[in-house]
Amino acid sequence: MQPSRRAFLAGAGLAPLIVPLLQRATSPAHAEEGGLIRRAIPSSGEMLPAMGIGTSRRYEVEPVPEKIAPLREAVQRFVALGGSVIDTAPSYGTAEDVLGQILSQDGLREKVFLCSKVGAPGREAGAAEIARSFRRMATDRIDLVAVHNLSDTATNLATLRDLKAEKKIRYTGVTVWRDSQFADLEAVMRRETMDFIQVNYALDDRRAAERILPLAKERGMAVMVNVPFGRDRLFKAVQGRDLPPWTAEFDCASWPQFFLKYVLSHEAVTCPIPGMAKTAYVEDNLGAARGRLPDAAQRTRMEAYVDAL
Repeated sequence: MQPSRRAFLAGAGLAPLIVPLLQRATSPAHAEEGGLIRRAIPSSGEMLPAMGIGTSRRYEVEPVPEKIAPLREAVQRFVALGGSVIDTAPSYGTAEDVLGQILSQDGLREKVFLCSKVGAPGREAGAAEIARSFRRMATDRIDLVAVHNLSDTATNLATLRDLKAEKKIRYTGVTVWRDSQFADLEAVMRRETMDFIQVNYALDDRRAAERILPLAKERGMAVMVNVPFGRDRLFKAVQGRDLPPWTAEFDCASWPQFFLKYVLSHEAVTCPIPGMAKTAYVEDNLGAARGRLPDAAQRTRMEAYVDAL
């Protein structure tokens, strides 16, 4: 995704749209006056900014100062513009270690809604993996820990509920990343009580909206959305194209915002978590969580546009 997106940000065709947006986003007055859309966690009513950072791949760098520096700048900018949700996992290489170093400075840990996962099967192995996440991220509290890819779900959810009762974590959930997991996810959602689910959903991957997203709303579960750019497919589909003029109707200034505003405009979605390893990506993506969102008719138009590519 990075090469395609870099081309978008640098492309002459979109520069006139993106540059003014980034200039507004870097203005403290704009950030204050045009704050981020916020969504409630159904189980508690706590409000979250409706755009987060996913750390898969992009934060899996060697945990040394020169490699961490640009990521630290991205997180600092994210928090300065009102963001808080950062999602990671033990399986994301060095990402937890990198986050631990980033969040240990500038009081960032207290400003971040920190999310991780547990994927090890078995009670002891799962508990050990979670304990390792606490050490790697140098924190005594993780806001959300979810069962990664429905791995030993019943056992790991039991562990998470114990940790929640001990106030070591605040919320529990489960995650998936592909459509073939939806039947199992639906079964877990109907059987278990959880605070969050994390699911793949994008403008060109809309199957989650058929049953999963409505069920999350029915069951009172917050929804984090991974791969909201469709694993690069969407960027490739619109490569070299200008935004349609009608996207101004919902305050859209770039293709990344087009894709993210579609995801966020679903009433069940709490927070998309695209990868953001550069400040330019942070500023652009957070623009999707400001201003108007597409209504039902505009969503249908967006679907038809992408389907026709």
